[in-house]
Amino acid sequence: MGFMQREVRQWRRSGETGGEKRIVIIGAGGHAGVIADLIEAAAGKHCPGGISFLDDRIPAGTMVYGYRVEGKISDCMRYPSGTEFIIGIGDNGMRGKIAAEYELNYITLVHPGAVIAGNVSLGKGTVVMAGAVVGRGTRIGEHCIINTGATVDHACVLGDFVHISPGAHLGGEVRIGDGSWLGIGSCVRQGIEVGKDVTAGAGAAVVKNIEEKGIYTGIPAKKAQDENINTGK
Repeated sequence: MGFMQREVRQWRRSGETGGEKRIVIIGAGGHAGVIADLIEAAAGKHCPGGISFLDDRIPAGTMVYGYRVEGKISDCMRYPSGTEFIIGIGDNGMRGKIAAEYELNYITLVHPGAVIAGNVSLGKGTVVMAGAVVGRGTRIGEHCIINTGATVDHACVLGDFVHISPGAHLGGEVRIGDGSWLGIGSCVRQGIEVGKDVTAGAGAAVVKNIEEKGIYTGIPAKKAQDENINTGK
């Protein structure tokens, strides 16, 4: 599952950032902008080494969210070794593709307004947004997103490239497989296991184990027959 036991980095206004290191956000869309806000909230208006974006769709030199797009994603290999990176793309598959292609110094970011309990493990590249709560003993894999106001209760285990959307809630001892996505306002009952590459639509209530990948919607959550359904995630 690729868990890394590592210290959770919280960028603070005191400037405890380990030096004048630049943070490069891969992607320059809405999720990337929220990550820039997180960094500003934790390190002051500007982090000591600066923030910049890489994006394949926006021309180099464009200012986005107050910071410069410096090139395409492939330009990440041109930065010096001290540069720190975070993938600012909400889509799980895209994050997985980029992480597999580019072995970079990926950091873990936690908003100062999030609550992280004791004995929690967060993998590299994972982001915990404002208002999120992660309970004691939980393990979260690499390049995950615990989005705004989401809660992950005690002793949960999340694989790599998991996205817990805003306002989604996991009971204690829930297990979520690699690449799964829980939509806005969805919930998972305590002790439930959700397999790999599962999408739970917005507002879905997962009350039984899910083994087969696919899209699940409704209360209780059932597999959607139409794979093109709008999940509202």
